[in-house]
Amino acid sequence: MALDDKIKNAAENVVGKAKEAVGKATDNERLEAEGKADQTEAKVKKTGEDVKDVFR
Repeated sequence: MALDDKIKNAAENVVGKAKEAVGKATDNERLEAEGKADQTEAKVKKTGEDVKDVFR
């Protein structure tokens, strides 16, 4: 996994956590769900990159 991909995935995960926290604090279910989705997307990308790294 390239360093820039790792940074982008980590940033996406952090943004997702922030959205989820703000959504919980403001009782905004849509924002909370969007944050969870962002985190899941970042984890999927990381897993895909990890798999590619194994086969290199």
